Amino acid sequence: MDFKLTEEQLMIQQAARDFAQTELLPGVIERDEHSKFPADAVKKMGELGFLGMMVDPKYGGAGLDSVSYVLAMEEIAKVDASAAVVMSVNNSLVCAGMEKYCSEEQKQKYLVPLAKGEVIGAFCLSEPEAGSDATSQKTTAIDMGDYYLLNGTKNWITNGSTASTYLVIAQTDVEKGHKGINAFIVEKGWAGFEIGPKEKKMGIRGSDTHSLMFTDVKVPKENRIGEDGFGFAFAMNVLNGGRIGIASQALGIAQGAYELALKYAKERKAFKTEIINHQAVAFKLADMAVNITAARMLCFKAAAEKDNGEDISISGAMAKLFASKTAMDTTIEAVQIHGGNGYVSEYHVERMMRDAKITQIYEGTSEIQKIVISRGIAK
Repeated sequence: MDFKLTEEQLMIQQAARDFAQTELLPGVIERDEHSKFPADAVKKMGELGFLGMMVDPKYGGAGLDSVSYVLAMEEIAKVDASAAVVMSVNNSLVCAGMEKYCSEEQKQKYLVPLAKGEVIGAFCLSEPEAGSDATSQKTTAIDMGDYYLLNGTKNWITNGSTASTYLVIAQTDVEKGHKGINAFIVEKGWAGFEIGPKEKKMGIRGSDTHSLMFTDVKVPKENRIGEDGFGFAFAMNVLNGGRIGIASQALGIAQGAYELALKYAKERKAFKTEIINHQAVAFKLADMAVNITAARMLCFKAAAEKDNGEDISISGAMAKLFASKTAMDTTIEAVQIHGGNGYVSEYHVERMMRDAKITQIYEGTSEIQKIVISRGIAK
């Protein structure tokens, strides 16, 4: 295996790093405090090609590989995890799912503006009762002939009010179970489609998270993705790739916290020497470095397998499981290294600790990743 990045990959990494430092770092604390969506930064991310990184250029994307995506996600998440999750959803869930499974007409109408970053999308699976259990959809889409009648509620939807295009998973035939589930493209502004209040969250406060309500929303037949009953398979396949995005976000949060803790440890003095010279601190940093490197390799492995067209259900779950734990562990220790300063916002690490927790929850909890992995290795 070649661990050396290509010249193009290094350029993408540097471009993302420069963008994060110049466009995201200023104001990141204020956006967190006021739960402010980074609208201007997201617009610029689109202009730079960060919202459709892996989409074929013929559909408006950058046509890059998944490793480049991991590199860019890490750099963005190092500074602002809220901006990173917008990027992750648009790339890994919305654009990836549409490019692979949508019709040519659907791609031209919806994928092109999404890949260009002219608009952003949302992936609507979770529900008040179902959570991550895609087989227990309460949202229904009744076949009315030339259209479906959509009714139900979706929860915890990233880009909930800022998206223009929504991929909605709904049950069409209850008797068929998961084979009676479909995926639909829904537009903002359609009659009966309402957006609930923004959620007040512990972390990633800048991201736009809402509940969505559908009341007799008419969805044209041509907006169904794939054949009738394909919705469950669509959701599962898309989520497999989405785990790479979340793992990369977790990786970035961990790396950002580690860099801040390392810098602080080299400057802060206690007992007449910099605290990095005390083993209690140095060993924490050593553990961070090892785990972050391991998490990065798992992300690269999953990304490379995706580019090779391999099954990434296990590798993606492993990357997300380990990277999210690494993010949580690293940020907790980063706060500890900062001492009292770690508990105040100006040092950033307390925000990173709050942001890290969500990476263990969305796209399936850590327990769900273990289910995926254990089932895979048992085959």
